[in-house]
Amino acid sequence: MEQLILHLIGDYVTQTDRMSKQKVIDIRFALLHAFVYSLPFLILDISLIAFMVIFLSHAVIDRYRLAKYVVYGKNWLHDRSLKWDDCKGTGYHKDVPAWLSVWLMIIADNTLHLSINYLAIAYL
Repeated sequence: MEQLILHLIGDYVTQTDRMSKQKVIDIRFALLHAFVYSLPFLILDISLIAFMVIFLSHAVIDRYRLAKYVVYGKNWLHDRSLKWDDCKGTGYHKDVPAWLSVWLMIIADNTLHLSINYLAIAYL
């Protein structure tokens, strides 16, 4: 439960609007957001390696919007006729309602972060 609360604080409460917009185009903002995101995890008395994994993985996932590639890959495995050009916004086909594809991509993004955080905290 602590991990989930810290994730929500770091990703939603402490992230500024500017960080949110700039992190996908400027690595400095991705790193700034990821650092601020990672700080609350220090209350768990995690190792330096776990902290670095949480910090760096968060920066990379957000900067390159990796969730949309994971989503596209999952969908492509199910339907090999899907073309990247039709899915490049969120990983979902452009015919999927925008509100739904955005929320599903956000859920995939959170799942990536939470999974990596759990593995780092539990095993590093």
